[in-house]
Amino acid sequence: QVQLVESGGGSVQAGGSLRLSCAASEYTYSRYCMGWFRQAPGKEREVVAVIATDGSTGYAGSVKGRFTISQDNAKNTLYLQMNSLKPEDTAMYYCAAEPFICPTDYSKYNYWGQGTQVTVSS
Repeated sequence: QVQLVESGGGSVQAGGSLRLSCAASEYTYSRYCMGWFRQAPGKEREVVAVIATDGSTGYAGSVKGRFTISQDNAKNTLYLQMNSLKPEDTAMYYCAAEPFICPTDYSKYNYWGQGTQVTVSS
């Protein structure tokens, strides 16, 4: 089973940028749907962005135009470029993988990383 390790979180002021990385233990392109999710204190985990096995992408409305999901197949690494960050983006960000299907419901994903914290100050 695939193992996922996130990195790249940190603290940044509003308007700043961060790039999250998620290193997978095996080749994921065309085999797994990969997604970024986030969970703020007291809130339910929510989808941020997903990239399907054919490379197509989808974004939550709240991040569309500001965040970009991508993957480097040679490095088995998933990225989330986050620009124009807002305080409401503050959360623990998780990388997830699911074979072939690409649900937006976090409960449908079986493989998760440990998470990386993103804090945006105003």
